[in-house]
Amino acid sequence: MKTFDLAIIGAGPAGLTAAIYASRGGLQTVIFESGLIGGQIVLTSEVENYPGFAETMSGFDVIEGMRMQAIKFGTEFLEEHVSSITQVSTNGLSMFQIETLETTYEAKSVVYATGASPKKLGVPGEERLTGRGVSYCATCDGALYRGKTVAVIGGGDSAIEEGMFLTKFAEKVYIIHRRDQLRAVQTIQKRAFANEKLEFILDTIVEKINGDKKIESLTLLNKKTNQITELNVNGVFIYVGIIPNNELVKDILNLDESGFVITNDDMETNIKGLFVAGDIRKKTLRQVVTATSDGAIAGFLAERYCDMLM
Repeated sequence: MKTFDLAIIGAGPAGLTAAIYASRGGLQTVIFESGLIGGQIVLTSEVENYPGFAETMSGFDVIEGMRMQAIKFGTEFLEEHVSSITQVSTNGLSMFQIETLETTYEAKSVVYATGASPKKLGVPGEERLTGRGVSYCATCDGALYRGKTVAVIGGGDSAIEEGMFLTKFAEKVYIIHRRDQLRAVQTIQKRAFANEKLEFILDTIVEKINGDKKIESLTLLNKKTNQITELNVNGVFIYVGIIPNNELVKDILNLDESGFVITNDDMETNIKGLFVAGDIRKKTLRQVVTATSDGAIAGFLAERYCDMLM
């Protein structure tokens, strides 16, 4: 059984930053990631608020720099799906057993940085038409709608930014939001309202996504007037929040009412040696810069924890 000083679950900005700090600090570090390295940021077309970069970057470019930096300091990457994390005693030393679909590993400490996933609307037609017009990633699927009409559901930063990105391809983009005002920051709103391809439908929710083999229309309900209308669209992009990827820790760590892990300022949980960083953690702001901050703290404290075990 291979043993590491630190096992990191998840290769988003938080996990990669934890790896950079821990590996640079001398820990034998491994990152487990069975999916796309980088998490949700890779799906973001433009990152313009990461400190130190005046020019807009793609999410992929941000992550690629972090990945190469982690490799430079000796981080090992394993493309394996982790199925369980268990605390065990090995030769009188508290360890963590990492089970994957392939084999078993041990680590002195763990940073859990699995992030969060897009929340679904839960309306009729959504699941059936996912991949047939329903999408949660404008960067992935936007080019499929060149010259067509699409809708974006949501009013936060992600919804409005991705709506503007879609105007590069679509002829018309509707922004549908359940409140009477957008939640995006003012600088983003200002650019959005100036975009002639965007049209805003406020105080409105989606009741149903219609279509046989592909999307044909949305059934909308105005919450103020109770009026029901049909909006013809070729595609819909959903940005209504996120849910924590807490499957491996929901029964062992303290969670808030939404399922996010509760930590202290040092990324410590109710289990010593098991740190949590990034979007999976209960926090006020979920951005790349806060994820990297979490990861740096977790990596540093994991190094200190491992030193105490010696």
